[in-house]
Amino acid sequence: MKKLASICGFSLFFLSTFVFADAHFFVGKDRTNAAIVSGVAGQTRILIEHAKVALEHTLEASLTAKGVEKSHLDSAARELQECLDLAGMGHVGAATMHAEAAEKHIKASNK
Repeated sequence: MKKLASICGFSLFFLSTFVFADAHFFVGKDRTNAAIVSGVAGQTRILIEHAKVALEHTLEASLTAKGVEKSHLDSAARELQECLDLAGMGHVGAATMHAEAAEKHIKASNK
């Protein structure tokens, strides 16, 4: 009985890591899209807020990814960081372009 409980507990823990990874992926994807919409509207402050959250979640999703998927998520994280840097300097147009590039990498990760 203890062996069965241990197996079930381990299985639930193992499966939960995939559920949380997917949640990070989808939040990162949604927030990147929101950053793009804010950038197109010229709302720099809101773009920064969305891009920060997108970066955090994209990095979390990247921790459990492997291979090409991880490569794309890492590239998306770099693009989001560049987006934040440019938005902080007031270059909303260039920041939006980097957010769009991040979105392409996130979509290409095929999660």
